[in-house]
Amino acid sequence: MPKEIDQSFLALPLQALADAALARARALGAEHADFRFERVRSASWRLRDAKPAGSSDSTDTGYAVRVVHGGAWGFASGVDLTMDAAARVAGQAVAMAKLSARVAAAAGAEDRVELADEPVHAEQVWVSSYAVDPFGVPDREKTELLAQWSSRLLAAEGVAHTDASLLTVQENKFYADTAGTSTTQQRVRLHPELTAFAVDQESGEFDSMRTLAPPVGRGWEYLTGTGWDWDGELDRIPELLAEKMRAPSVDPGSYDLVIDPSNLWLTIHESIGHATELDRALGYEAAYAGTSFATFDQLGKLRYGSEVMNVTGDRTAEHGLATVGFDDEGVAGQSWDLVKDGTLVGYQLDRRIARLCGFERSNGCAYADSPSHVPVQRMANVSLQPAPDGPPTEELIGGVDRGIYVVGDRSWSIDMQRYNFQFTGQRFFRIENGRLAGQVRDIAYQATTTDFWGSMEAVGGPQTYVLGGAFNCGKAQPGQVASVSHGCPSALFRGVTILNTTQEAGR
Repeated sequence: MPKEIDQSFLALPLQALADAALARARALGAEHADFRFERVRSASWRLRDAKPAGSSDSTDTGYAVRVVHGGAWGFASGVDLTMDAAARVAGQAVAMAKLSARVAAAAGAEDRVELADEPVHAEQVWVSSYAVDPFGVPDREKTELLAQWSSRLLAAEGVAHTDASLLTVQENKFYADTAGTSTTQQRVRLHPELTAFAVDQESGEFDSMRTLAPPVGRGWEYLTGTGWDWDGELDRIPELLAEKMRAPSVDPGSYDLVIDPSNLWLTIHESIGHATELDRALGYEAAYAGTSFATFDQLGKLRYGSEVMNVTGDRTAEHGLATVGFDDEGVAGQSWDLVKDGTLVGYQLDRRIARLCGFERSNGCAYADSPSHVPVQRMANVSLQPAPDGPPTEELIGGVDRGIYVVGDRSWSIDMQRYNFQFTGQRFFRIENGRLAGQVRDIAYQATTTDFWGSMEAVGGPQTYVLGGAFNCGKAQPGQVASVSHGCPSALFRGVTILNTTQEAGR
């Protein structure tokens, strides 16, 4: 049964505040105005060795008015839920736009802010795909489940400590603009995580093994067996951790890699997701994590990877962390190609960047993480597509004589143009003559973005596809944080440089 918008959110004076703000913006001559009311509730729980180590529960509520006046942006936000206050906030936004226009004129800037057209979406309601709202589950039940899982691991031989955490978010948004669009949305997402630690008492060496379960746009049902086999993973972790502690250090060199979705999603995020944000490629976003090597003049020309590389941007994927009905500019969620048969064919856009670069329409990538922040161009669910009749992971491994199977994400490093990188992982297995031959450690794979994706020889089939992701993608100044998913199959890469991280660190 489809979920409904929380009644306590609908009881707020959403439309009345919007009407007051938009009417004032129109009266002051705004060419465009939009009103966004948000309520974002975030809660977290953490256990150390099955004992509570901290929790939080906070709600951010307020509204924002954004305008285009005199060809310039203006923005202001407020928390006073009266019609007069909403009108004042609109006036502040217009005043800010007038000031911005004067500053731009003094600097000799000629570009006016114009927005790509978007159909009107009147009185639309959208709720993300979940069964049980985690905020409807008693806190005691949450901590008891985390404690149970932790105790299960602590009872296993070789596990010295555990760290368990759960992050949950319910995000409500109401949007209205002067074109006539009005949308009301509710999203639920959560991120459970459990880590086991082992310590060698004689040498003092220690290591960890973390669950591979990704954060998801689901509800409490995710922790009770829908979408992930928690029992199976918890059963495997102690043995895998013990093997990791005994594993030999890797000999650096060139290896073929089979990369599991639990690791590859992060490489997609950093080397494709950020690189295909068009504001970054144009140089508008440079201060936070740099620009992009995939510049706009290379659209339709850049050989991003091999012919088996097909990547989409998607705001509609079920359970995706960046999935929405409508973005924070009133643009409907869509799916589109970013890389097709290895060639760069698209970017992620908001309405201003779309019009600036000659696109007919935004693909819905505007997002603000709170009512006090202005919407900026943010990442969609950027995903590598499987081959429709592609092989299972075991068959990809079977095609490797000397290589490494990479599982789980860990640390990463990438330059300011999203081009030179190195990534590590949680678990690495030697591949010898098409078979797994035990774990190896101290590994990072290193490449340039185009060389790496160009070395991708094969992708697995739909049965290997997993939607990974993160809660903590950062961008903009002041900084904003967004959640985003990245789906991918297992994939085979030939001749990738492997570093020994211990040797590289001089130890």
